[in-house]
Amino acid sequence: MNEFDLVVLQGDLTDGRLKAGDIGTILTVYNGGQAFEVEFVTLTGEAVAIVTLMAHQIRSVRASEVMTVRDMTV
Repeated sequence: MNEFDLVVLQGDLTDGRLKAGDIGTILTVYNGGQAFEVEFVTLTGEAVAIVTLMAHQIRSVRASEVMTVRDMTV
């Protein structure tokens, strides 16, 4: 995985804002791909979170997947 790749969050984060399946963009790759700084945004481009995640917490998007939405206020 490289900078600017889209990735999928593998599990809910403990703060409750980000859920498994949320799609983010890699901003920075650390230690040869052991960790990543990932930005998550709304469909209108508002930043939801920028978090540092370990490689096992994210995966690359697949060509066969379709995007979906969820409301952050729920």
